[in-house]
Amino acid sequence: MELKKETHQFKTEVQQILNLIINSLYSNKEIFLRELISNASDAIDKLKFRAQTEPEILGKDGDFKIKIIANKASGTLEVIDNGIGMTYNEVMENIGTIAKSGTGEFLKALEQLKQQELATPQLIGQFGVGFYSAFMVSDKITLITRHPDSDKATLWESKGDGTYTIEETTKDSRGTKIILYLKKTEKDEDDFTDEWVLRRIIKNHSDFVTYPIVMDVERDEPIPENELIKDKDGKPIGSTTKKVVREETLNSMKAIWIKNKSEVSQAEYNEFYKHISHDWNEPMSHLHLKFEGTTEYHALLYIPSKMPMDMMLRDRKHGIQLYCKRVFIMEDCKALMPEYFSFIKGVVDAPDLNLNVSREILQNDVLVRNIRKNLVKKIFDLLGELDKEKYEKFYNEFSSIVKMGMTSDFENRDKIANLLRYKTTKSEGKMITLKEYIERMKLDQKFIYYLTGDSFNALLNSPLLEKLKEKDYEILIMTDPVDEWVVQSLNEYEGKQLKSAEKGDIESEDKVSDEKAGEYKDLFGAIKAKLQDKVKEVKASSRLKDSITCLSGDTYAMSAYMEKILRASGREVPEEKRILELNVNHPVVSKIKAIFEKDRNDSKIKDYSELLFNMAVISEGGRLEDPSNFIKMVSELMNTSL
Repeated sequence: MELKKETHQFKTEVQQILNLIINSLYSNKEIFLRELISNASDAIDKLKFRAQTEPEILGKDGDFKIKIIANKASGTLEVIDNGIGMTYNEVMENIGTIAKSGTGEFLKALEQLKQQELATPQLIGQFGVGFYSAFMVSDKITLITRHPDSDKATLWESKGDGTYTIEETTKDSRGTKIILYLKKTEKDEDDFTDEWVLRRIIKNHSDFVTYPIVMDVERDEPIPENELIKDKDGKPIGSTTKKVVREETLNSMKAIWIKNKSEVSQAEYNEFYKHISHDWNEPMSHLHLKFEGTTEYHALLYIPSKMPMDMMLRDRKHGIQLYCKRVFIMEDCKALMPEYFSFIKGVVDAPDLNLNVSREILQNDVLVRNIRKNLVKKIFDLLGELDKEKYEKFYNEFSSIVKMGMTSDFENRDKIANLLRYKTTKSEGKMITLKEYIERMKLDQKFIYYLTGDSFNALLNSPLLEKLKEKDYEILIMTDPVDEWVVQSLNEYEGKQLKSAEKGDIESEDKVSDEKAGEYKDLFGAIKAKLQDKVKEVKASSRLKDSITCLSGDTYAMSAYMEKILRASGREVPEEKRILELNVNHPVVSKIKAIFEKDRNDSKIKDYSELLFNMAVISEGGRLEDPSNFIKMVSELMNTSL
């Protein structure tokens, strides 16, 4: 039987990542063993999940374990599992290249962290490159793996020097063996072939892995009495002990989520989080829950301290793993957590779960829906209990995701609204809650006013807010694109309607009198005619106090910021003309009116109309269609006045 063998060159960016991992990314090299054990545990999980519907896949090998073999003489360390293994193509996809989610995303995320002067190890697990951490301690790595569906095995090998080989081979059983050819250690460095070093690492990092991590150890044991060689007086001759090799289990295998809270230290909670999340950062907070009654289940959930780097990737996974009586059922259990809490990591163990459920049926399972409802409630409670400083850190990381719940979870909309925080025209750069906003509203104020856009300073100084500020009203400043969807879903809060400062008329007492507006009717008609391709109406403004002009929209029209967001995303947006508002109390507008009344055919009216429109566009941070012409017109005006 002919077996194929190939040699491949690592791509430039892959080699760049390898160099980072090997030379600079880790400060704690022992982490490599945690990654390899975690991968082995995942491989067994996947096999057990498949075996629920295909029990024959296990054959006679249903005794799951992860075996460590250390050989001091040869300087090698082996990690062996009897999990799902990989096919030739899977090795090419998962090991032959770094990160299914993309080396580009990895490098981009790494660059962002470097710019922020943040630690970078958390990228390893999140981008699927934990296997490569073994190159920190190895001169060469050999991987031999066989999938249960294949009669051939695959051997992958690399020195991390730019190339790797991959070939077909033979292997008696399914699963994966990884052989590390260890680098020589310096005097003060850990010897990863030493039994007690390995015991310490596994105890610290992998004690809770649900499968036995075993190692053959040699011990001096007493020779049985009947086997001793004795002299004539019955005294033993020679040694009374002999060397015996026994397989010992190095981890407790205690499911941390089953334990009582009092039995688990914070260090254990943190280490388990790192195990399931592949995140090197400490979690922000956690929930350890035991529900009893008609529905019984355990849950251990974590709020990360940092947004996962793969959060915005299409193939990212939710963080909840589902177990039944400590038996792994599935990862990425979307049915247990809404999309807007998909960053939550953890484990749910439901003893009464129907093991035959599919992912599709799971969505409609009564028990699962009940668990989800309770977990979501507990997460809202936990977030509400965070102190102000910790909550602000959470909000800065995850608010954009949480806000998306406003459009999808009507039942919890009020709870999500309670989580919202915004800077305002009065908050001096600090964020406040909607409840605090209402408590600070003026007695005569009917609406919760807001303004959306991408620049806080531009919005804070927007002409649209002048009359509202004059009335001493506070305005929410919304600079997150997701806020456009929030305000569409959140029509009111605690009985107060939300109203855009950009759309519709502001509160009625600010309207310009009919008499005053009538004086400008003809001028406004002429300006509208000049700008007919750009505006739907020209009217006297109830918003402006000091500025000359601004653009507004109808009450139910799309905001300028929403239009900008959609266009930036490549969406085709129908052209929506807006309203040009002019301040009839401003001397410039009065002078334009005087010129118009003196000569209605004056060519300057067209120029002034263009100037007024362009000024309104600039004031809201928009882009001019013809900036050079605008500069030319302003220059001419300056020349005339000077």
